[in-house]
Amino acid sequence: MQSSVLLIATSGLFQQPAARPSVDTTVAPVAAAYARLGPAQPSAPPIEFPQLRFGFPTDDSTQGQRPKAREYSNAYYTRLTIHKYASYATIPLFGAEYLVGQKLFNDTTNSRRSLRSAHSALAFGIGALFAVNTVTGVWNLWEQRKEPAGRLRRYVHAALILASDAGFLATAASAPGGDDRPSGRRSDDAGHHRTLAIASFSTATVGYLMMLIWK
Repeated sequence: MQSSVLLIATSGLFQQPAARPSVDTTVAPVAAAYARLGPAQPSAPPIEFPQLRFGFPTDDSTQGQRPKAREYSNAYYTRLTIHKYASYATIPLFGAEYLVGQKLFNDTTNSRRSLRSAHSALAFGIGALFAVNTVTGVWNLWEQRKEPAGRLRRYVHAALILASDAGFLATAASAPGGDDRPSGRRSDDAGHHRTLAIASFSTATVGYLMMLIWK
């Protein structure tokens, strides 16, 4: 009897303990916290901020507002080419005419007939140059009148060149006459003629150079 009781008592020492249910100590508290909060509330809509534009617009709605490139006739570009290349002769003609005119102004004997001929030929060349450039320039200015880009630059250039045209006409009209005038009168006429020529040269040179510098 005692051996049986001892056997039963000792057999309990070698029995495996009952397995405890595994509990995820990490997930369980979080799940319990969400359960206490109740059903999920709908999230608030995101806050929309107005689009800030710096410089150029970023959306496609302003694409139609950009200025369209204007098309010009073939005659426009032909006149532009003539106007451009004819203008290259402006400074050389002015320089040559000034030198020849200065020599004639200092010559009180009127014995240098060759200088007078050269002076007249150069004056004719300047007149022809400005006649061509005035026609081509004014014609293209009218065809380009609706183009806003560079409008001030074109109008200032046109005003200076037209002013120099008027000055050249006045210079030609004030040219000294023949030898039948008194020497004092011839000197006054030559001085007035020279002053008008230099003023016209200066105005036209400013109008020419501004188109090269002012882009």
